Amino acid sequence: MLRNISKLLLTLILLIPGLLYAHDARPLSLQIREVGDPVSQQYRYTLRMQIPPSIEMDNKPFLVLPEVCQQERFGLIIQLSCSAPLTGQTIGIGYPKFNPSITTLIRVNLHSGETYQTLLSPSESSWKLPTAENAAAIISEYTTLGIRHILAGWDHLLFLLCLLMISGTLKRTLITVSGFTLAHSLTLILTTLKVISLPVAPVEAVIALSILFLATEVARGEKKSLAWRYPVAVSTAFGLIHGFGFASVLKEIGLPQTELTTALLFFNIGVEIGQVIFVLTVISLFALLRSRSFIPFARVQQLLIYGCGSLAAFWTLQRITSF
Repeated sequence: MLRNISKLLLTLILLIPGLLYAHDARPLSLQIREVGDPVSQQYRYTLRMQIPPSIEMDNKPFLVLPEVCQQERFGLIIQLSCSAPLTGQTIGIGYPKFNPSITTLIRVNLHSGETYQTLLSPSESSWKLPTAENAAAIISEYTTLGIRHILAGWDHLLFLLCLLMISGTLKRTLITVSGFTLAHSLTLILTTLKVISLPVAPVEAVIALSILFLATEVARGEKKSLAWRYPVAVSTAFGLIHGFGFASVLKEIGLPQTELTTALLFFNIGVEIGQVIFVLTVISLFALLRSRSFIPFARVQQLLIYGCGSLAAFWTLQRITSF
C-alpha cells in the first residue's frame, strides 16, 4: 500500500512541470518606445511584442492600430509611422483564431520622459493611451485642485478664521495671513520634493491642535499673550505644520511626470486663491454683522470661537486615537 502511494506521488511530481507549462501564466508583453522627433511632425515608434509559449503558433496576436498609424515589421520589431501622436489613441490586440484568455502588459516610453503602463485583463483587448502632459492643461488642473482643496479643507479654514479673529486690524491681518502663506508654502515645496518628510497622522493631529490653541486664546481674550501680541509668530509656526497637510493631499492626488515644478507652483497658487476668497468673504461678513446685525458682534464671535474650539477638540482626540 505504501509503495503504491509513493508511486502515485512520484507520478504527480513528474507531471507538475507539464501542468505548469500547459497553464503558463505569463502575460503577452507589448513595449512601445517613441523614437521620432515630434518637432518635425513625424511621430515614429518601435513596438516589441513578447509572446508567451502558451499561445499556439497559428494563433499569434496582431496589433489593431489607429488610422493615423502605418506599421512595418522588421523581425520581432514593428516600426510605426504616425501622422499624429500615439498618445490619446486606442491600440488593440487581436487573435486570428480565438482569445487565449491571458493578460496583456503594455509599457509606453515617450520622448518627454513620460512612462505609462497598464495590465489588461483576459477580457480586455484594447487600451486608450493617456494624453501627453502639457503645461497649459497642468496649470488649469492644479490651480483648480488647489482652490478646491483649501475651500473643502475645514481644518485649514477654521485656523484662518481664528487668525482673523485674533489679528484685529487690516494691517495685522495681512501680515498674519502672509506669514501663514509663506510657512505652509515652504513645507509644501520641501515635502513634495522629498527634502523633508513627516508621518501624516501626527501632522493631522497637530493641525487640529493648532485650531484648538487659537480658539482658546481668542476665548480667553488675554491681550498680553504671545498669540495676541504677535499673531504672525503663531501663524508662521503652525503654518509650517499645515504645509505638511497640504503636501499629503498633493501626494494622494499625484504629480505629473514631466511638469513637476509647474504642478507644484500652480497647486500652491490655487491654495492661495482659495485662501484669499475665504479671507475676503469672512472680512466682508464680519463688517456686515458689525453694522446691521441685531445680535452684538461680540456674541456672534463668541459663538463662532466656541464652535471652532469644540470641533477642534473633537478632531484632536479623534486623530490622536487613530495613531
